[in-house]
Amino acid sequence: MLILLPPSEKKRNPETGPLVDLHELSFAKALLSARTSALGTNSQWAQTPCTEAINIYSGVLYQALDWSQLDIASQKRAQASIVIISALFGALRPLDLIPYYKEKITPSHWKTIITATLSELNPKLIVDARSSTYSSVWTPPPANTVGIRVHQFRQGKKTVITHMSKKTRGDVTRLLVSEDEKPQTPDAALAIIKRTYGCELIPPAGGKSWFIDVIAE
Repeated sequence: MLILLPPSEKKRNPETGPLVDLHELSFAKALLSARTSALGTNSQWAQTPCTEAINIYSGVLYQALDWSQLDIASQKRAQASIVIISALFGALRPLDLIPYYKEKITPSHWKTIITATLSELNPKLIVDARSSTYSSVWTPPPANTVGIRVHQFRQGKKTVITHMSKKTRGDVTRLLVSEDEKPQTPDAALAIIKRTYGCELIPPAGGKSWFIDVIAE
């Protein structure tokens, strides 16, 4: 299983820590050139303390995922399953050491290399919990990809919402990595999420992926 997450605009700025080492990040060989180019000649990145990406990103999604409260086995599954799309580093695993940064993603810079790099992972199931901004750098194969959409019922109608979507996607990610066995199909992912949320599996149509429509309270 591969879980795709966006970063968060809200970030922690560590006061101390090691300096960034591009050779030690996940996907180092494939993304080294693109990362070096994204970092540019600004020396601040070489002098800024780093900590784990999962502790840099501190927005609503990551608060709901609540890494520090996951047990060790769940953290190991999360490290193996989660890829965070980053404007500055392209693609990261949760425990990659990175500095605080403010950067808007340039899809044209990352699209070709991220597509090639993540396609090589060839997971049986891809759970896409990214926002639209970060979805633009890679369109995974729809046959084994399930997107997470968040809805509420208003006056009896299912309506897409945005204000609860980040938290709900963080909750869903937490549910999926907390299971002993990784789901390998959209139906298996649905079964896990259904234990906590009302939800519905939407089959692929018009070249799009599967979707799980999650009903937020």
